[in-house]
Amino acid sequence: MSETDDLVEETTAPDEAEDAYALDRKTLAAILYAVEVQDREKLIELMEPLHAADIADMLEQVNAYDRRRLIELYGTEFDGEILSEVDESIREEVIAVLHPEVLAEAVRELDSDDVVDLLEDLEDSQQEAILGALEETDRVAVEQSLTYPEYSAGRLMQREVVWAPEHWTVGEAIDYLRATEELPDQFYHIVLVDPRHRPVGNVTLGKLMGARREVPLKELTEDLFRTIPATQYEGDVAYAFNQYHLISAPVVDDQDRLVGVITIDDAMIVLDEEHEEDILRLAGVGEGSLSDKVSDTVRQRLPWLAVNLGTAVLASLVISIFEETIAGFVALAVLMPIVASMGGNAGTQSLTVAVRAIATRDLTGANVWRVIRREVAVGLINGLVFALVMGIVGLIWFGSLTLGYVIAVAMVVNLVVAGLAGTIIPVLLEKFGIDPALASGTFVTTVTDVVGFFAFLGLAAIVLI
Repeated sequence: MSETDDLVEETTAPDEAEDAYALDRKTLAAILYAVEVQDREKLIELMEPLHAADIADMLEQVNAYDRRRLIELYGTEFDGEILSEVDESIREEVIAVLHPEVLAEAVRELDSDDVVDLLEDLEDSQQEAILGALEETDRVAVEQSLTYPEYSAGRLMQREVVWAPEHWTVGEAIDYLRATEELPDQFYHIVLVDPRHRPVGNVTLGKLMGARREVPLKELTEDLFRTIPATQYEGDVAYAFNQYHLISAPVVDDQDRLVGVITIDDAMIVLDEEHEEDILRLAGVGEGSLSDKVSDTVRQRLPWLAVNLGTAVLASLVISIFEETIAGFVALAVLMPIVASMGGNAGTQSLTVAVRAIATRDLTGANVWRVIRREVAVGLINGLVFALVMGIVGLIWFGSLTLGYVIAVAMVVNLVVAGLAGTIIPVLLEKFGIDPALASGTFVTTVTDVVGFFAFLGLAAIVLI
């Protein structure tokens, strides 16, 4: 038994106390050891059970040195699906390491939509290398897809479409499918087209296989049928799939002719990316990932930290106006962060709900005022509850009924404003074409900080002096 076998046996021994994540770490350790001792046979044995997505995750987790050695040792076993799964931040690096023949074979295994996704973020030289590895018909199809706008349905669709004339019968369609040498790996419908090659309906494979041979295909079409313009924004495509429970949809050009098809797996990837992007932007970190370089991460985060610094200075200016009031009542300095913090958290709650509702199109002009009234009412009720709590705290802690009254009123004001700002600001930003997920957080925090400090200190200056 080799040293690698000893390590694998040791690191993969059953242990009921270990969870799945720990087991993954053991497998990774065994793979890295196989790379270290250049045991290609063991490496292939360890990698064989892994899904392409798992291998992609592994390449993202290891450092650049180990990643390069692993890819080189893995060699011709490298699967094209790994390229489509690996994070964009290291994809160019992975392609640069692959031998040209390995890269060519890997790319040939991919569907046209995966090849387009692969090419979008690569340098021209790498794009040419991949396009040169494709057969002529595949290359033309991919190049045509690349002519469509970025983030459009034309970039998302795959060219491999199973279609049939609308006058065919079930028997003719089945005979055609059996005789065709190249079918997509996965497809859910047969698209029916008219003589001008315009989609007129979908027939599911289940209905096709369950019907008699003489039945016309047009009698089996689904009630729900939608076509997707090739220039439509991919986010709108994902919304349509989610809203109307589509499995696949034909894509048409500006003359309504069939040019491709989008399947639910690709649409859901877009939907997931949209959600992830919103979450990251709410935190002001852009579209960063764990594989990004330090310089790239700094470049993404620095601008919004600078904006936050500016808003913090603005809040500090409000505090400076009441410098004498704070000097006279030190308790104000102790309590005022509470008012601002509660307002910030309440604003973030309303903001998160609003941004999510805008993304899913649940928040529209028809219901925006109802939602605003609801958030203001929630802020008022929460404000009254915590006003009572903080009023009691102020009385017990500092022995001042007046101070308790001041912080109670300020709490109500700030939580009402937080609910209002958390809803109105993202709606206004979206109306002016600014991504509410990216910019709303800074503005909402600024409003709650400024209003909170001003309400608390202003009221204290009036009542306590």
